[in-house]
Amino acid sequence: MTPPPHRDARGHGGSQVKIGIVSSQKSSYSTKRLKEAASQDGHTALVIDFLKCRLIVELNRLSLFYGSRKVQGLDIALSRVGSSFTEYGLAITYQLELMGIPVVNSSQALFVSQNKLRSLQLLARHGFQIAKTVMATSRTAGEMKGAIRETIRFAGGVPLVLKPVTGSQGIGVLLAESQQKAESLFEALWDSGKDFLMQQFIREAEGKDIRALVIGGEVVAAMRREAKEGEFRANIHRGGTGVALTLNEEYANVAVNAATLMGLQIAGVDLIETTAGPLILEVNASPGFEGLEKATGENIAGKMIRYLSHYKEITKG
Repeated sequence: MTPPPHRDARGHGGSQVKIGIVSSQKSSYSTKRLKEAASQDGHTALVIDFLKCRLIVELNRLSLFYGSRKVQGLDIALSRVGSSFTEYGLAITYQLELMGIPVVNSSQALFVSQNKLRSLQLLARHGFQIAKTVMATSRTAGEMKGAIRETIRFAGGVPLVLKPVTGSQGIGVLLAESQQKAESLFEALWDSGKDFLMQQFIREAEGKDIRALVIGGEVVAAMRREAKEGEFRANIHRGGTGVALTLNEEYANVAVNAATLMGLQIAGVDLIETTAGPLILEVNASPGFEGLEKATGENIAGKMIRYLSHYKEITKG
């Protein structure tokens, strides 16, 4: 596994940094590339599977063990906690912060961004354009006659998208194009006891969206993704294709401002192009970047590692 050949993969000097990569996906493309990029820049990267960690809390002493090995000597940590394991991943991230280790992204930023409803609430409150979203718990169905149809009506009717409150890569996201399909999906999801979001379907997107990667308050790479035939989700993991894109100022500013609002130093911001301007689909705190590296030729892993090494210098002392 090597970085894109036509981009600079080296760092810009500075002292060696010991970086902890907090991730449960040790063998993923992104984790391997981050380790590789750290080594190429003369740094050391330790991958810490937070699901194999034990945190110890006692009077005036906080410690963390990865297996039987005590985690110590880190200069900075990169928290890549997936939304499937947010609660324990947040606990590990917070423990590292309390141990005095700078962490990108912070536990507070992860808390806000890893929950789709929480992040949409914050974005809407601060004037970002989003798809109209409705949430109701499974308990509503037993308390209110016609709750399913009324909830669909609140969302503006079909077609609509149903998605889990947490998750990534388009997993669990469903499209209901008819009233009957929507009601059937609702009943199945509510019977399972799972809470979910119902969201206005943006036909204007036509199976396309934009992924912008923000690092340190700057869009460092972007691509337009297009869903494969017969699919409405443009995610690369769902078979979508990506093409390099240079964002105009309006779209770049929206991506950067959304990440900043969430408190995220590194974020993948998914946007839809509409006649009213950029609409935010999602802000991802732990973006994968295999598709982005391949589409753009940018050394995304190297950019992340250089940001971490510079951030460590800024926060020193």
